[in-house]
This record gives sequence, C-alpha cells and structure tokens, in this order.
Amino acid sequence: MSNVVLALDTCTELCSVALQAGDRLVTRETLAPREHSQKVLGFIDEVLAEMDIAFDAIERLVVGHGPGSFTGVRIGVSIGQGLAFSHTLPVTPICTLEALAEQAWRRYQATDVIAAIDARMNEVYIARYQRRDDTWIEIQAPQMAALEQLNEERWLADGQPVGVGTGWQAYGPQLDAEQRVSILPDVWLPEARDMLSLALHPQAKSIQAAELEPLYVRNEVTWKKLPGR
Repeated sequence: MSNVVLALDTCTELCSVALQAGDRLVTRETLAPREHSQKVLGFIDEVLAEMDIAFDAIERLVVGHGPGSFTGVRIGVSIGQGLAFSHTLPVTPICTLEALAEQAWRRYQATDVIAAIDARMNEVYIARYQRRDDTWIEIQAPQMAALEQLNEERWLADGQPVGVGTGWQAYGPQLDAEQRVSILPDVWLPEARDMLSLALHPQAKSIQAAELEPLYVRNEVTWKKLPGR
C-alpha cells in the first residue's frame, strides 16, 4: 500500500488524528483538552485497525506544531518526535492557523482567510492567508497579538476575508468592530485531516525528527528536545 501518511494534532481543545492510505481517509477526533496524551495514541491505534494496516506501513508523519495551548503543543510535538524517532520517519510540521485556512477552503472554498486562535488574556494567535492556484500564501505571518494592537493594523479589514478559529468566537467584536470580516460559524478548531491535506501538497517539506520544534510565536518560550537528541 503506497502513500500512507499519519497526521496528529493536539494543539487546541480538539484532539485529532487522520490516516491517509491511497485514496482512503480515516479520522478520529474529540474535544478533550485535558486528555490529549491519553487519547491521541488510542486514536492512532483505532485508525490503523480500521485501515487494517500496521504502523510500519506509515511512510510519513504530519504533526500540528502550533501555535496553541503550551501543553497541547508540547504533547503533540513530543509524541510526534517519539514516533518518528522509533520508526525512522520523516515529519511534516503544519501550522494550526494554516490548517484552519485549509478547513475553510475544504468546507466553503474560502480563498482569503484570517485565522485566529484564542490565546486567553485578550490575546490571539493570528495569521492571514490567501489562496492562489492551489497554494496558501502568507499575507500576515503567524503572530501573537493583543486585541488593542490588532485594532491598529489595517490588514484585518482590507479586502473581503473570512474569519475562522476560536479567536473570532471569543473576540469577534473586538477584532472587527466595523464588521468587515465574515465569520464562518463552524470552523473553530484545526483538524488533522486538513494538516494531512497541506502536507500532501507537492511544495510541502519534511524534516527529521530531531528538527521538529513547537511553533509558539512567543519569543520568551523555549523548547527542550528529547534527552540526547
């Protein structure tokens, strides 16, 4: 069986796993913000069993590496590293904000997307993407920003973007006081299936397990890799 790729994401409240084998796709996901470490490995076993394939058949891992919850990001990256090291697999890291843009495309064919994830304390992780041909272009790179800072940045209102992610759910009126952004009502959390789709794009790049790092978009946070790596 060719083209077997496993994707996992634990960066937000949603624990999500997707397995692609040829033209077949199997997924598992649940809202379990405090149970990711227990759920994700079970989900991996379940999708492999449903496909009736062994882990050794997997050719590549796809890992949501942030931004998101510090704990969730660490869990996903450490599990991804562990699986990649133990099975000598290449890894494709995917940004959660771009995965939200991909989900908006999958569900609504949206081509201009402002993705925002609630970072608490009146702050959001936010980025803007525009789709050109079959590729997402970063119009505004992922950043962590306070609401008052974003109110001063005009890129939020230019054009006719849609808003996706829990940041819009929590802070919609503050992010867009003039209501120029159309908020999609059911694209709140990134899903592994969309990370898998991004990773299968010809331009997507894979790295070695030792190179996998969280995308915190916060300068003061540091990451320690697995011991000895």
